[in-house]
Amino acid sequence: MSKKQGFGGGGRGFGGGMPNMGSLMSQVQKLQAEMEKAQAALANEEITVTAGGGAISVVVTGAREFKSVTIKPEVVDPEDVEMLQDLLLAAFNDALARVKQLEEERMGSLTGGMGLPPGLF
Repeated sequence: MSKKQGFGGGGRGFGGGMPNMGSLMSQVQKLQAEMEKAQAALANEEITVTAGGGAISVVVTGAREFKSVTIKPEVVDPEDVEMLQDLLLAAFNDALARVKQLEEERMGSLTGGMGLPPGLF
């Protein structure tokens, strides 16, 4: 194998050139700072979901912190506690799903299809 056909001759790698490590680190640091800024903004957002036609209302932040739960009195039936439990579970699960969707929208725009695993930054 000649030097030109080798795996790194002249500072070139498999794809025709090795990226400058300093530049790459700078880009990673910039992306990390942008991700942190987006996460902070997301944490300040509140999402409200309802279940049971508005009988249950749940407010959650983008940081997955539940802020409030509102239950209309007519839904509280001591003879049917299971229905109330089901409505609460539906509301909480919907709230978490919407936070995840919002998170993916915001963070996905930063990583732009880089295929990075969630939580990397």
